[in-house]
Amino acid sequence: MTPTPKTLYVHDDLSDEVAAAHGRDSAAARGVAALLELVARDADRVRILTLEAQLSALAGGGHAPFTVAVGIGRAGERVARQLHARTGWFPRIERVALTREETAAGYALSTLGGPPLDVQLAGVADARSIAVVDDTVFSGLTMMAVLKGLDPGARARARVFCLRAVRESLTDVATVCPASAGFVAAGRLLHDVSFINASGLVRRGAIRRAGQAPLAFYERPEWMRAWFLGDADEVTARCAALARLLGEAW
Repeated sequence: MTPTPKTLYVHDDLSDEVAAAHGRDSAAARGVAALLELVARDADRVRILTLEAQLSALAGGGHAPFTVAVGIGRAGERVARQLHARTGWFPRIERVALTREETAAGYALSTLGGPPLDVQLAGVADARSIAVVDDTVFSGLTMMAVLKGLDPGARARARVFCLRAVRESLTDVATVCPASAGFVAAGRLLHDVSFINASGLVRRGAIRRAGQAPLAFYERPEWMRAWFLGDADEVTARCAALARLLGEAW
């Protein structure tokens, strides 16, 4: 059974993207605003995180440009590009394909049909300095896999960056190499704190399943009930309507 977190952090990665694609006065943009307003109605338990606040906090440190930045998946690559635009830290960005998939036995890491992780990382092994970038460090499973996929010498020259993290998981990562996050939440995974992306509520791919089609969060009723309690049905209906409005190609 999915626990209800004491605090649910929802990263707003929908508002700017939909406004840029459809216009700030579009029906799609209004649909996003209505959805986020509804999601935030449980003000004692749900918090909306903005990209601006997280990037600003993460960009506050001073670093010389890294030889290479490894972005974990599309999300990590996107964060690396956003952070580079502010800081100039990542003139070379390489994306590795790695994600968590549901299996009959639980969760497993997958390269989504791409080369094994060690093959993907071979091209950065000799870099003088390495940044490893992701949007979220929640369990730390994917981040630790990438760090352990580097040889010890490369790992010693690495540093981790992410927009948001659970403190316990980030502390574990920091035992391997220095790690920085724009926002850090304390508490037990799932029970005290959970992170989700607003886009995952409506975009298929938020839930990846081995050998099956991906899902959006709104297509997983148990999770929606755990996250949004008495508002779950209304949130789900708004997500479904917005997904139809945006279309499968979005």
